[in-house]
Amino acid sequence: MILETAWLLPCYGLLGAGLTLPWSLRIVRRTGPRPAAYLNILMTVLALLHSCWLLTSIWGQPSQQFEFIWFQAFDLNLACSFDISTISVGASVMIAVMSLISQVYGLGSLETDWAIARFCALIGFFEAAITGIAFSDSLFFSYALLEMLTLSTYLLVGFWYAQPLVVTAARDAFWTKRVGDLFLLMAVVTLSNLTDSLNFSDLKTWADAPQTIAYFAEHQQFGTLLGLALIAGPLGKCAQFPLHLWLDEAMEGPNPASILRNSVVVGAGAYVLIKFQPVLTLFPVAAEVSVVIGAITAIGTSLVAIAQIDMKRALSHSTSAYLGLVFIAVGMQQPELAMGLLFSHGISKALLFLSSGAVMMSTMTQDLTEMGGIKTRMPASLVGFIVGSLGLVALIPFGGFWTLLRWEETFWNSDSWLIAIALLVNSITAFGLMRMFALVFLGPTQPKTRRAPEVAWQVALPLVSLTIITLLVPILLPSWEFVDIDLDTVDIWGTVVLAASGLLGFGLGAYIYIKPYETGSSVPMLPKATRQVWKAVQDLLAYDLYVQAIYKYTVVLIVGGGSKFLAWIDRYLVDGSVNFVGFASIFSGESLKYTVTGRLQQYVLTIMIGLILIGFAAFYGLN
Repeated sequence: MILETAWLLPCYGLLGAGLTLPWSLRIVRRTGPRPAAYLNILMTVLALLHSCWLLTSIWGQPSQQFEFIWFQAFDLNLACSFDISTISVGASVMIAVMSLISQVYGLGSLETDWAIARFCALIGFFEAAITGIAFSDSLFFSYALLEMLTLSTYLLVGFWYAQPLVVTAARDAFWTKRVGDLFLLMAVVTLSNLTDSLNFSDLKTWADAPQTIAYFAEHQQFGTLLGLALIAGPLGKCAQFPLHLWLDEAMEGPNPASILRNSVVVGAGAYVLIKFQPVLTLFPVAAEVSVVIGAITAIGTSLVAIAQIDMKRALSHSTSAYLGLVFIAVGMQQPELAMGLLFSHGISKALLFLSSGAVMMSTMTQDLTEMGGIKTRMPASLVGFIVGSLGLVALIPFGGFWTLLRWEETFWNSDSWLIAIALLVNSITAFGLMRMFALVFLGPTQPKTRRAPEVAWQVALPLVSLTIITLLVPILLPSWEFVDIDLDTVDIWGTVVLAASGLLGFGLGAYIYIKPYETGSSVPMLPKATRQVWKAVQDLLAYDLYVQAIYKYTVVLIVGGGSKFLAWIDRYLVDGSVNFVGFASIFSGESLKYTVTGRLQQYVLTIMIGLILIGFAAFYGLN
């Protein structure tokens, strides 16, 4: 009975979104919008309780699948398949917790916004789509749910649609994801013609079959294109190069939605990628491309993050970097390692966004150059930021350390260059977090931080709760077998190297940003000889390695120029020829009307002469 009720879990979010409609559509105005928030929170609590009940019931049992027919006509059979396992149910618990934290936080940060009911409805839609992806065992329905997720992302990013910059960010996020989704749809249609079932469990069996391996060994080019199309959708969802700029712009949305987006939403695309990882083993080129793209994104966005002055944008680029590590793990056929990275990163990054959001609420700015000196005024936010930073960077005994230690153990004897990438990302992330910590909490007090109070209980409660959960990650990781924590078998040298990379980043950040500031300035002291070089490097990284400018003068120029050329052809050649025929017809008709006499006998004589001439021409032509 418990298993048969699992399909209800995605419905809680949809039901919560539906219950908020009277307030979000402004049908009910007298009570204000807060009852909508309470109803949505109630449905999320029920989803959390149901998920926990289901998790305790199936703990330690093997994965189970069940399905029901959604649509059937002739030979078309679409079944809604569910995969019930400790990982899928655990993901449902994590989604419900993050959604609950975001909504309670939203009560505090959006309490004066009359559109909070619409925000709660969109969060419920968000929650339903992500929970459905967690349980879906069908590639077809996972694709449909990813589209729901994209739609809710578009609506949440454009929440304050009266601002032009917000509208632009929502539009860019939507269309950037469309690029990857189009190729993923092609891959889904192709696989539906090659296999009898699109269930992930059946696709794994199909991929392991000898005839399938032999077929793609013979048709390597076709297999490569199919594999690249499969990774294109998750590539856009996870904000990987070259489709990574949308996540940076999506930070224009409300901060409670950014918590979900950077913890579980971007992870949803990677979750789907992990599920069809057995199929990617058929396409070595696609797996190699996944590793290369992940490496470029991990290093590039880590560097970009350390030069941002917007607090949320700096953290969002760090999200792309860690998702790049997930892409590398999937390409190297390490799905358990990828899941561990998703779990530890998601919780730590949610805590960082929550503590950063608390600071932004109190200071009314998210510009790092306008912050400073609030370490004694906001102790809960300070502790949350520190714990989130330690959980993200590989420092023992926090969760990020154990996942990256397994990374080292996995690739130590085979692909040492992947270890170098992880260490570099870890060190750069530590440097960036130390930079943010110094600019926000230390240094001289700025005009906007002189009276910054600690946040209200609606924000403090989820902040403290998530801080505790982050501290418990090292205990939760072995429970799902993402890592094996055994202190007796820990690699000492690997531990030293990993910890040293994090300490190096923290130390370098402290040397530059915590070193005594110049008098009356919040700019860190640097040697004069290096300031110009540092400024040039800052500009390069702050403008995202000029990727947007490169797009403008390559892709945009080619597409825009081609569109203008096609528009010219359509206007002057296609439409022009049609218009010329029409004009000629009108002109000839207008000219002929002046030759009409109105005499019937003359018309008959003309017709007869014409018929005689046609007859003579036909007769002599036949002879």
